[in-house]
Amino acid sequence: MTVETVRATAYRRRRAEALLLGLTVLISCFGYVYTGLATTGSVPGGLPGFAGSMVCLALVPHLAVRRWAPYADPLILPLAVLLSAFGLVLLYRLDPAYRARYHAESTASGQLMWTVIGVGLCVLVVAVLRDHRRLQRYIYLTMAVALVLLMAPAFFPGDTYGAKRWIFIGPLSFQPGEFVKTMIAVFFAGYLVIHRDALALTGRRVLGVRLPPGRQLGPILTVWVLSLLVLVLERDLGTSLIFFGLFVVMLYAATERTSWVVCGVLMAVVGAGVVGSLEPHVKGRVDAWLHPFGAFEPGSTFSPQAAQALFGFGSGGVTGAGLGRGHPELIGFAGRSDFILTTVGEDLGMAGTMFVLVLYALLAQRGLSTALRSADPFGKLLSMGLAAALALQVFVVAGGVMGLIPLTGKALPFLAKSGSSLVANWLMVALLIRISDNAGKESGPGS
Repeated sequence: MTVETVRATAYRRRRAEALLLGLTVLISCFGYVYTGLATTGSVPGGLPGFAGSMVCLALVPHLAVRRWAPYADPLILPLAVLLSAFGLVLLYRLDPAYRARYHAESTASGQLMWTVIGVGLCVLVVAVLRDHRRLQRYIYLTMAVALVLLMAPAFFPGDTYGAKRWIFIGPLSFQPGEFVKTMIAVFFAGYLVIHRDALALTGRRVLGVRLPPGRQLGPILTVWVLSLLVLVLERDLGTSLIFFGLFVVMLYAATERTSWVVCGVLMAVVGAGVVGSLEPHVKGRVDAWLHPFGAFEPGSTFSPQAAQALFGFGSGGVTGAGLGRGHPELIGFAGRSDFILTTVGEDLGMAGTMFVLVLYALLAQRGLSTALRSADPFGKLLSMGLAAALALQVFVVAGGVMGLIPLTGKALPFLAKSGSSLVANWLMVALLIRISDNAGKESGPGS
């Protein structure tokens, strides 16, 4: 491959990325204007500031990628910017409704600040981490830090809305579980690269399925116990599901053995069944999922949020009431965080909901595509793990809001009001950009 071909490949990718980012800025500004017209009847006065912010949030990371990762996938950054911008538009739409009904403070400006911090972290990682394989040297240190962060909320007094997933440092608070999923993906990728042959080639065949040997069950048993501890001590169903599910998915990708999936599913069902029967908070979530409309019965202690979310999706229909025309604030305090997808369903209907889910699917698909193109095993597994972590979180959040599974209380990536989630997901985007850049260098212009 000649130098001219290399430069032409990088140029085409960055040109496509720039065009998509320009389209993203236009879409976000249109959504902001449309929201103002629908709620107040006039163009919002903050349009110049919002448009300028969107231009900076798109331009700065694009210039960083153009400088330090010219072969990166041209879709990853535009998808992340579009999802973040859409989340800001939703919060600008929800803030007036919450202020009028509950006298609540605005959250959009705070979300914009966290978006800037997340994008800044993304730029820093892309600039400093020139080779993702350096992370493989520190996998055990990464896992040790991840375990400390994962268990830390259990030692802080009190809980928030039934779960203990926050760490409080003075006036600040953050959810370490949002960062832990990325750190665990790094550890699993490094660990499985080292032990893949032992996990894939040993064991006895029973009924056509090669079962793992007893000594190799140690890792999955350890992760299973840790996920149950998170579920019991912190009552955090979402983090527990993502943690264990990520390990099983990456284990299957590394070994291609269905026996690991069978063992993982059986252990998840047994663990969730036991904890769900004994732990009151988890049991309450399961009961509320099974009987969402029981909240309206006399003497019920269930929260009506699940039922209100279903009403919102139902009233939205196919095309929705229009952005700013629905009443998602009836859900209560969680309408801007855990249940923000309900706003999409009510205002933009099934079409808008599918649009958001397709954006997530595309971002996960770009991670999987990067994994397929990556030549080094560590980058392949890490990219696949990051994509799986994103897909799992979207599933547990969207599934809970839509009534497919019990509510987990996790934040919908990029959209929901949550500084920790936003910054952690931009860190994930930075790693995907770095891995895809290395994969693009190795695979040539046709990739």
